[in-house]
Amino acid sequence: MRKAHVWGMTFVASLFLAVAAWAQSAEDIVWVQIEARPSLNTALDRAQAYAQTLEDVNGFALTNGWYGIALGPYRRADAEQVLSVYRADGLIPSDSYISASQRYVEQFWPAGANVLNRSAVLNAPQSTVETLASQPDAVTEDVEVVDETPREARQSERLLTREERDALQIALRWAGFYNAAIDGAFGPGTRRAMSDWQRAQGLEPTGVLTTRQRAQLLGQYNAILDGMNLQRVADTEAGIEMLIPTGVVAMSGREYPFVTFDATGDLPVQVLMISQAGDQTRLFGLYDIMQTLEIVPLDGRRERRQASFLLIGENDKIVSHTEVELQGGEIKGFTLVWPAGDEARRTRVLEEMRASFQRLEGALTAEWSTDAQDVDLVSGLQVRKPRLSRSGFFVDGAGTVLTTIEAVDSCTRVTVDETTNATLAVANAALGLAVLTPETPLAPRAFAAFAAGAPRLQSEAVAAGFSFEGTLGAPTITYGQVADLRGLGGETEITRLQINTLDGDAGGPVFDEAGAVVGMILPRTAVVRQLPQDVRFAINHEALVGLLTEAGRSPSAQTTAAAMAPEDITSRARDMTVLVSCWD
Repeated sequence: MRKAHVWGMTFVASLFLAVAAWAQSAEDIVWVQIEARPSLNTALDRAQAYAQTLEDVNGFALTNGWYGIALGPYRRADAEQVLSVYRADGLIPSDSYISASQRYVEQFWPAGANVLNRSAVLNAPQSTVETLASQPDAVTEDVEVVDETPREARQSERLLTREERDALQIALRWAGFYNAAIDGAFGPGTRRAMSDWQRAQGLEPTGVLTTRQRAQLLGQYNAILDGMNLQRVADTEAGIEMLIPTGVVAMSGREYPFVTFDATGDLPVQVLMISQAGDQTRLFGLYDIMQTLEIVPLDGRRERRQASFLLIGENDKIVSHTEVELQGGEIKGFTLVWPAGDEARRTRVLEEMRASFQRLEGALTAEWSTDAQDVDLVSGLQVRKPRLSRSGFFVDGAGTVLTTIEAVDSCTRVTVDETTNATLAVANAALGLAVLTPETPLAPRAFAAFAAGAPRLQSEAVAAGFSFEGTLGAPTITYGQVADLRGLGGETEITRLQINTLDGDAGGPVFDEAGAVVGMILPRTAVVRQLPQDVRFAINHEALVGLLTEAGRSPSAQTTAAAMAPEDITSRARDMTVLVSCWD
């Protein structure tokens, strides 16, 4: 098979041109990295495969412990054309990118080659360069590299700009050797950090980094971004410009107020640009809406300020970071969603995105909303839903809730009406009951008044509950009859009802004709036998009152036995019945 090449450039010829160019400007010499593998054997196989069709294939150990396959070396302009042509022809992966030499350590392909050490002679007299160029075989031999002396290192260090000095301190901090301010001043703290870093690399701890050591440190710092291909993306519709990791995401669409970039490979990354016109009310509304999305897990930091907010959500699968700010009537920000357990890379990408974020003129408007509607989606993003929802009801003026234990079993978080977090105060597995305490004070409009005695057989029973697990947004009222004051096995704490309730009604109250609570609907899963459709069971009011009393609550008793108008029972039921949701 004939190898692909650009302008007939062979490996030796391209190397000769690169060496000559490097003597003029080392910054112009770059590589086209096409792949990275964690295993040396796999990397060797891939390098051999690429070498069947491409010229200038090299393999290097990377500073992050992986093994990279790169084409080159090239002048930057040549590398850009190689990257463009080979990508277009499908000869190299679409996420290939241009890389600097500092990211490469030791060469493993081709066998015996040592291209990196050729840089050691680039500052030698021109006659040496000419000799090497005329004797290609000699170029592959190891050349002893003489590093700068501490005095020479200090001299080269004096030429660094403030930005370059800051970058070294940032890299030292990232590597865990420096924890002071980034001020560009190489005082005792920075010198100590440099010594510690040198010692960790097996180098003489002089406290002054040579030119090569500075490149090595920065190479380690930047190596973690290999494959991210951070590119500055300007979206004029959203009025946002920022660095986006285009090596792992690509724009998938606009849906007000988001510009979405979805994963293009195996790394489950997602980026959102957030843009809309608005005021503080809209900002706070967006803050609330964002927390309903699956991409913002429940655990994590939440900060809402006067003109901005920060949302960090994390679980065992993802870490989500959202920053939004209101300026000049425009709400703009971004979200980065990254797989959990990859903190070093996530943190670096996040730093680059945050530092590069710029506001341009304009913001997304409602015209970017689609006509498609789905209750499970917000602007095309999946809304987080509870694992299950059941019913419950207030039993006192403090907002204590009585519900079925099924509603709180193995939950990461339990909510009342999806807005208030609640904690489990008491549970009774034998009865299937749970008592919840709201984490923030509630003032219910009504709470349970329990019957003084048992209901009459064949008397009317009214059940209230969220039959459809919150879909309707309000409890459903279902009418039936009291069929028996005992369970099928003679259980004295159970009342049998003739009534058609659904799974979501479990935990909801059962009322008698006077509006007093006479029981709580049990889940159908608690009954093993296959029973007629209208047969349901409830824990009776005596068992409910007993549990609440043991829990230190003071349940109220119904003071009158007079029948209540159906509409009044309905009103009371809806005021005291709540949706209890279990979240993972």
